Amino acid sequence: MSRLNVELNRLKLTNPILVASGTFGYAREMQAYAKLDELGGIIPKTITPEPRVGNPPPRTVETSSGLLNSIGLDNDGLEMFIEKHLGFLLGLKTSVIANIAGHTVDEFVQMAARLNEFPKLSGLELNISCPNVSGGVDFGTKPELTAQVVRKVRSACQLPLIAKLTPNVTDIVAVAQAAADAGVDAVSLVNTFQGMAIDWRRRRPVLGAVLGGLSGPAIKPLALRMVWQVADQVELPVIGIGGIACIDDVLEFLVAGASAVQIGTANFYNPSLANRLVHELDRIILQEGCSQVTELIGTLQVNQG
Repeated sequence: MSRLNVELNRLKLTNPILVASGTFGYAREMQAYAKLDELGGIIPKTITPEPRVGNPPPRTVETSSGLLNSIGLDNDGLEMFIEKHLGFLLGLKTSVIANIAGHTVDEFVQMAARLNEFPKLSGLELNISCPNVSGGVDFGTKPELTAQVVRKVRSACQLPLIAKLTPNVTDIVAVAQAAADAGVDAVSLVNTFQGMAIDWRRRRPVLGAVLGGLSGPAIKPLALRMVWQVADQVELPVIGIGGIACIDDVLEFLVAGASAVQIGTANFYNPSLANRLVHELDRIILQEGCSQVTELIGTLQVNQG
């Protein structure tokens, strides 16, 4: 289905439907439920320099039209990821984009340099926006810190780079512009919104770490707004994330200016959804009389007069 091909600067995808980091494991465990080779791309769970046990339980709680999570980047660490998971991932016939997080700029640079040794990787997504750990989110809250991370990683790594940005800022456009100026190929919008849940009878927070990140349909209108603002004001491809659960959601993000989307929370209750969306998108393209999906991207008509 070449009509679904998209290019985000140096990142080339067979279709714009990706699965988001943290919602699809390392992909191996999902192969019984999803046709992995049909996906536009897989972003396995975030990896850090060393293994992390994550935050204390409870780690998730359902909310109205959403999910609060406070996993805390529980993962096997970089070297174990390379040893146990990367070979399987690179054997798939789809794009694989590693997602990395560090507490310091140097940690980001060192991880990027190590993964640069695997040119079959399609790219790196820099998680500078996780709301569930101390330190990591700070890089995505200020334009100058975002630019610093991107610029130094760019100098150490030749892979296409994506900056995953936090919505917990006053001006998302300024942060995205800083990432663009520093050399990213695209930005992912958005990571989760910081929130909390309370058990009022016990007078206690529900999550073990008190605060968590809100995802799911509840955040879609907010994510759409940010995608549109960045796509409209920054010359940089955008990957839309936030509450996507059906083909209409996908098309809303594309029309708003996203060149691709990531399916996140919906993977938990329908792990084959991304496959279905690929086929439904192809059908919609034909119905709309388009020869390429790119003909729909950024076609939102806004009368601001």
